[in-house]
Amino acid sequence: MEGKANQIKQEYKSRAEAIFVNLQQEVEESFNRIDAQLDELLNDKCNLINILRFQVSSDLPKLNCNIVLQFKNDDFSQQIISQMSPLIKTNSQNQNKSNEQLNVKPFAYQLIQQNSIKQNEYCCAIAVNKDFSILVAGCYSQIKVFEFKQGNLKQVQLLSEHTYYVYTLNFMKKSDQFISGSSDSLIIIWGRNENNQWNCQSKLNGHTNTIYCLIINDNEDLIISGSNDTTIKFWQKQNQWLCSQTITHHNSRVFALSLNESQNKLISCGEDKLILVMEQSEQNQQWTVIQKITVEIKGLRLCFIDNNIFTFQPFEKEYMDIYEMSSTNKQFIKTKDIPVKDGLDQCFFPQYFIKSKGILVNKNGLNVNLIKIKSNTEFIIQQSIDFGTRATYGYMTDDGQYLITWDDNSKEYQIRIYQEL
Repeated sequence: MEGKANQIKQEYKSRAEAIFVNLQQEVEESFNRIDAQLDELLNDKCNLINILRFQVSSDLPKLNCNIVLQFKNDDFSQQIISQMSPLIKTNSQNQNKSNEQLNVKPFAYQLIQQNSIKQNEYCCAIAVNKDFSILVAGCYSQIKVFEFKQGNLKQVQLLSEHTYYVYTLNFMKKSDQFISGSSDSLIIIWGRNENNQWNCQSKLNGHTNTIYCLIINDNEDLIISGSNDTTIKFWQKQNQWLCSQTITHHNSRVFALSLNESQNKLISCGEDKLILVMEQSEQNQQWTVIQKITVEIKGLRLCFIDNNIFTFQPFEKEYMDIYEMSSTNKQFIKTKDIPVKDGLDQCFFPQYFIKSKGILVNKNGLNVNLIKIKSNTEFIIQQSIDFGTRATYGYMTDDGQYLITWDDNSKEYQIRIYQEL
């Protein structure tokens, strides 16, 4: 009988050891699952011991019960816990470290009041160069050039080539140039001469109406523009800048453009309640519309977060849409809405995504919403700045350090600096 009891004990230990091995493998997947199975293990042990005691008292009256009692007092669960504790501790530390990296550190953009500059004329576009030393801003048809040092602005030049409102401004990162788009239908490329003065280097004439949006690819050999004439134009740099293609799938004003991380997909939105998804062919470099998304309400702003996710702001709505690419058919579908503050709105002030800080700048109505995006695509509003007017325009520097705005309420250029709280 003693041999049978030993056999039963050995079988139980084997089962427990098998469970331990399984738990050790699963610890990497889920701590909650481990805790649940440990509890289950302890419950199973108690049940088995009770069964053994019953069998000993009924079927094996001559068995030495000290063996069973010893087995009962042998807290095998503690052995499991003691062996697993170092692994759990190490894994827990790694997970805590990972969680710390993902945790949203509270931040706010604080107004540097003494650096505000009055300007009564409308300013619909602002941009800062690659080393954060020059800021350009629209002033009706003119462009003001400022020295930008540690949040301080000092005007150094006034450019007057455009004949009507300047609505877009973009600095190039690889060259000492910037590009402007205007309601006079012109795109102008500006460069700096040996006297440190900015002047017009070339004019791109192809649109027949207001230029609402303009972006440049990372190689800086492609300019893409959207217009009130309903077209999207692609300007290729060869010996000079030439229009290489025109997309005509929109049937109303084109408000916003955005390129994905890989620079091979382009999205646009307009007054016609359409989002176009375009893709560049590797063979002939031409762009083709591969998806048309019909939305209920027109949108003024959209922005790629990476290759598979983009955001879209419906006009004057209290939410922002998130679109993700389906793994099955490679089409973008709306997956969620993010609540944002809203109000009466108008176009310009594009969305900006600052990858280094994981911050999305989304102007909507009277508010500029600053949204933290975690790596698991969780969107958390960290700050909403109410300017009290829909006529608010601005720019965030590429490092996320400064938010520069002009609004029709204060009639000031306002500088805000990033601060962790």
